[in-house]
Amino acid sequence: MFNTVRRFFYHLADLGDNMNILFIGDVCGRSGRDALFQYLPDVKYEYDVDFTVANGENSAGGLGITRSTYEEMTRAGVEFFTLGNHAFSKSAEAEALFKAGENLVRPANMLPVSLPGKGLEIVRASSGVKIAVINLIGRAFMENADDPFKAAEALVSKAKEHTNIILLDFHAEATSEKEAMGFFLDGKVSAVLGTHTHIQTADAKILPKGTAYMTDVGMTGAEYSVLGMDVEAAVGRFVEPEKKHRFKSAEGKARFCAVLMDIDEKSGMARRVERIWKS
Repeated sequence: MFNTVRRFFYHLADLGDNMNILFIGDVCGRSGRDALFQYLPDVKYEYDVDFTVANGENSAGGLGITRSTYEEMTRAGVEFFTLGNHAFSKSAEAEALFKAGENLVRPANMLPVSLPGKGLEIVRASSGVKIAVINLIGRAFMENADDPFKAAEALVSKAKEHTNIILLDFHAEATSEKEAMGFFLDGKVSAVLGTHTHIQTADAKILPKGTAYMTDVGMTGAEYSVLGMDVEAAVGRFVEPEKKHRFKSAEGKARFCAVLMDIDEKSGMARRVERIWKS
């Protein structure tokens, strides 16, 4: 009954030229990919989703993206992908995806500037509506990144030439840097969504000027893990730092973390935002 009422509610919103956009938090390893098949079809139906984006930088064993994980996540129903600091952990595979013109972006301000791929793409939903997807990386506690705020200004200006619906995946470590980016772009983009720290925050909201914001969308991966990675290896890195514990993605029961945004097609501003956690 609740899902029926929810779908009716979102159907009424459709009458006002809106878009329901789903953004899925960092998909980590096999468990994360399995979670997409387990939860995504029902979530897309329940929320009447028009377009789906996921961060896929941890999809291949917890580090990087490959052709096989890209295609698997696409079959699960993801239409576009963002990346992060592990974008090129499987460098040859990632470069091949960009060369083939697949549906993904990497942080625009990632250094060196000669890296393949783009940080901004203009894509079309099945309805034909244009959506700009931007990917940036933070500088606090991170390496190999140029000024994300300067890059954001330039990319948003370029995106505005095509559409008012603009999504930013800000892949950053510091919550303060993410919040600062949210207010910096408030009223200029549809959403500023934090990724990278893998722990879903409880602050999904619409900022004063109309931009949807969430400090971290969370992780789609093994429930019993340390940020999606094997518990024993992760704990070992803290308690036995002198030993070389090899990271690998955890397996087993998974959680699905995402955020659903209702975006006005004309203004590009958010009408509603709702965080999603399923396990």
